[in-house]
Amino acid sequence: MKNKPPRWAEWLVERIAAPYLRDEILGDLSELFQRRGNRYGYSKARLFYWLDVLLLMHPRLWRRKPRSVAYAPQFTDYQNPSPLLMLSNYFKIALRKLNRNKAYTLINVVSLGLGIACAILIFTLVKYHLSFDTFHANKDRIFRVFTELHDSKTRYNPGVPNPMGDALRNGFTAFEKVGRIAFLEKRVVEISPNKKFKEDIAFADPEFLEITNFPLEQGNSKTALQERNTALITDRVAKKYFGAEDPIGKIVHVDDSLVVRITGILRDLPANTDIRPEMYIPFGNLKDHTPWMVEKDWWFSVSDDMQCYVRLKPGVSAASVDNTVLPAVSSKYYDEKMAKFFRFKLQPISDVHFNPNLKGNTEKKNLWAFGLIGLFLIITTCVNFVNLSTAQALGRSKEIGVRKVMGSQRGALFWQFMTETALITGMATLVAFGLAYLALPVVNQLFEIDLTLNPFTDIYLITFLPVLLLVVIFISGSYPGLILARFQPVMALKGKLSQRQLGGFSLRKGLVITQFAISQLLIIGTLVIANQLRYSQQADMGFEKDAVVMLPVPENKKSTINTLSAQFSELPGVESSTFFDTAPAAEEVGSTGIQFDSRTESETFSIAIKAADDRFVPTFEIPMVAGRNLNPSDTIREYIVNESAVKALQLKSNQEVVGKRAVINGRPGTIVGVMKDFHYRSFHVGIEPLCITTRSENYMNCAVKVNLRNLPATLAGLEKSWSAMYPSSIFTYQFLDEEIERFYKLDTMMLRLIQAFAGIAIFIGCLGLYGLISFMAEQKNKEIGVRKVLGASVPSILWLFCKEFARLLLIAFVLAAPLAWWVMNGWLNNFVYRIELGAGIFALAIVITVVISVLTVGYRSMKAALMNPIKSLRSE
Repeated sequence: MKNKPPRWAEWLVERIAAPYLRDEILGDLSELFQRRGNRYGYSKARLFYWLDVLLLMHPRLWRRKPRSVAYAPQFTDYQNPSPLLMLSNYFKIALRKLNRNKAYTLINVVSLGLGIACAILIFTLVKYHLSFDTFHANKDRIFRVFTELHDSKTRYNPGVPNPMGDALRNGFTAFEKVGRIAFLEKRVVEISPNKKFKEDIAFADPEFLEITNFPLEQGNSKTALQERNTALITDRVAKKYFGAEDPIGKIVHVDDSLVVRITGILRDLPANTDIRPEMYIPFGNLKDHTPWMVEKDWWFSVSDDMQCYVRLKPGVSAASVDNTVLPAVSSKYYDEKMAKFFRFKLQPISDVHFNPNLKGNTEKKNLWAFGLIGLFLIITTCVNFVNLSTAQALGRSKEIGVRKVMGSQRGALFWQFMTETALITGMATLVAFGLAYLALPVVNQLFEIDLTLNPFTDIYLITFLPVLLLVVIFISGSYPGLILARFQPVMALKGKLSQRQLGGFSLRKGLVITQFAISQLLIIGTLVIANQLRYSQQADMGFEKDAVVMLPVPENKKSTINTLSAQFSELPGVESSTFFDTAPAAEEVGSTGIQFDSRTESETFSIAIKAADDRFVPTFEIPMVAGRNLNPSDTIREYIVNESAVKALQLKSNQEVVGKRAVINGRPGTIVGVMKDFHYRSFHVGIEPLCITTRSENYMNCAVKVNLRNLPATLAGLEKSWSAMYPSSIFTYQFLDEEIERFYKLDTMMLRLIQAFAGIAIFIGCLGLYGLISFMAEQKNKEIGVRKVLGASVPSILWLFCKEFARLLLIAFVLAAPLAWWVMNGWLNNFVYRIELGAGIFALAIVITVVISVLTVGYRSMKAALMNPIKSLRSE
C-alpha cells in the first residue's frame, strides 16, 4: 500500500469523472505517481497525487452526457446530472425570467431592499445598545450602589450619600474594590487665557479605574488619581487641548477654583459606555472645588451626581449583599426610623443603561419595539413578494406545463423558483446595504451616537445577515414555489388553470389584509405619539416659559448676583431676571423631609425644594392662591408651598398653612404663601408637594425674560454684562422652552423613527398594491373591453378594481385598531398627564390609508378604464 496512490483520491476521481474518461485519467495519474515516487519518494508522490486530483476539478470531468454520440453508450449516468450544473441552469433561467419581467423584478428588489435595510439598521442599533458597558473585565461582579427612598411611595436615586464609599471599604469584607465618583457637567477648563473649553469632569477614587476598564496610554496606572491636584484626560481631549504637544506635566485651571497637572492619558472612551467624563481628578480635590458635596457624615442627603461602584469578591452574590450587607449599612448609620427610609441596593453595571428609574438612557422595551417593527417590515416585504409571485403564476402556467411534459419533477421546479427568489433577494441585499449606508448618518444624528456598518469585521452582523436572508428566501419563495410545482401539465397547457388552483385570491386577500393592518398599526402609533408630544410641549405648565433665556451662574456671591441683576435690568429688551438653583421645570429636583407646625413627627411624604430669589415667582408668572411671595433674603427665612403640599398636609384650605412654621431639610422657616400647582417636572410624572425658599449659595442659574422684537441686540447685551462679571468662564445660553423639550427627547426619537418606518411600510405596501393592480388590469383586459362595448361607464370599471381592496382595507382596520389601542394605551400610561385615545385618531388613520391606496391604484385603474376596447378585443 505504501507504493500505491492514495485510495481516497482514487475513489474521488471515480466518483466525479465521467465513465468514458475514468480509466484514462486514473492510468495517467498512476504513471505520474510511480515516476515521482522513484524520483522524490512516495510520501511526496502521494502529496502530488492529491494536488493533481484537486487541479482536475474541472467541468470536463463532471458526470455528464458526452458531446459525441460515439460515447453515448458508455455514459450511463446522464439522467443524474451534477448538482452544480443544475444550479448553474437554475441561475441562467432565473436571470432570463427576471430580465423579461423587469417591472416585477424592480418592485420586488426595491421592496425587499427597503425591508432588509431597515432590519440591518434596527439590528445594528439594538446590538449597539445591548453592548453598553459589557467590555469591562469581571463585568459580572461590577455593580453600582443606588438608593431607595421609602416614604409615602418608593423613589429611586442612582446616587448615594458621600460617606458610603468609605463605609463599604472599611466596614465590610464582601467587596474586592470600592470606588466613588462625582460627576460634574459643563465645567470650564482653561488652558490659557484665550483657550477655554467646557468639559464634563469627574472626581474619582483610584479604585474606580481598577473596577472599570478605562486603561492608560501614558502614565502610571498604579499611582493614577492618588496624588492630589493631578488629572487624567483622554487622548481625544489631549489633542483638543494641546494638539501635537506632549500633555504630560501641563497645568490646567478648572473653574477658577482648582489647578491640576496632567499626569496620565486615558485611551479614548468607547462609544458604548454611560460613563462619559473625559477628565478625572482625584476625589480628594472635590472639597476644593465643590465643598457642599463632601460635608462630613452627610448621610441624610443623596445626590445622583455622587455615585459608588463596587466589585464583589469571587463567590459573593449580589443577592447576599442586598439582603445582609447593605441593610447593615442602614442600621449602622441611621436610627430605626431613618433606616427604613434610606435603603441601598446593587445595580449590575449592564443594567445602568436600561433602567429608567435610575436615569437609564433607554429602555429594553424600546429595543423590543424596534425589533417588532423590523419584523413587521420584513413580513410586509415578504407579503409583497408572495402576492406578486402567485399573481404572476398564471402567466407561467404554460412554461410549467411544458417543463413537466419534458420530464421536470416537482422538486426541480420548486428549486428553480427558490433560485429566482434567492437571486432577487441577493440583488435586494446589495440595494439594502446601499440604503443602510445612506441612512446611517441620519440615524446617528437622530440618536446622537456613532454607529458603523461593516459586514466584513462585525461578527454579529456576519451571523445575522445570512440568517435573515435565509428566512426571507424561505418565507418569500416556498409557498409560490409549491404553487408552481403542483400545476397539472394538461390543464396548464390548455390554459384552464383557475385562480383557485394558483393559490387564489383568498391567500392574496389575507396577505393584503396583513399589509394594510401593519401599515395602519404604524400610522396610528405615529399619530398618538405626535399628539401626545404636541400636548406635552404646548399645554399650559402653570408658568411662563416663552421668551425666557437661561444663563449659568459660575459664582453665586451676593455682591456678584446683585451687580449682574442690576446690569441686566438696565438693558433694553430685558423685562425681568431671577436667580435660582434649577429651572421651574427640571429633570432633577431635590426632595427632603418636612416637619409642619407643632406636629411632633415628620410627615410621611417628601417635599421637593427649590432655592430661588424673590423675583422667581413674578418672572415666571406663577399665580399665588394664598398669602404672599417671598421677601428678599440671602438665607432661608420663609417658604412658599404649592397646592399639592397643602393637600398632603391634609389641611382644609390653602389659607390654613399661611403663617405656620415648618422645618424643611432641617432648616426652620415660616410658610408665607401658597402658589398654584405647576408642572415642575415632565408630564411623565404627577405634580407633588413643592416648596421654594431663598438661599443664594445654591443659585446656579439665571433666567432673563426678554422682548423678542430685538433679540440679537438683547443677547449681545446679556453676553457683554455676563462676560464682564465672569471673565474666566464661557458664555452660553439656552431658551427655557428648548430645555423643557429635552424632557421628551427619547419620545421624540421614537416618533421620528416610527414615522420613518410607517412611511417605509406604506411605500412597500403601495409597491405591492400597484403590482397587483397592474396584474389585475392585464388579466381583465378583455373583460374590460367587453364591458365597455356593452356600455359600461368609466366609474363602474374603476369600482371593479377598487371594491375588492376597499373591503380588504376595512377588514384590516378592524383587526389593527384594537391592537393599536392596546399598544398605544400602554405607551400613554407612561404619562400622568396624557391625551385620550379618541375615535378621531383612528378615523384619521383609516382616511390616510384610503387616500394613499386610492392614489396608488387610481392611475393604473384609470388607464385600464380608458383603454380602447378595440385593441383588447382585436385578437378575438
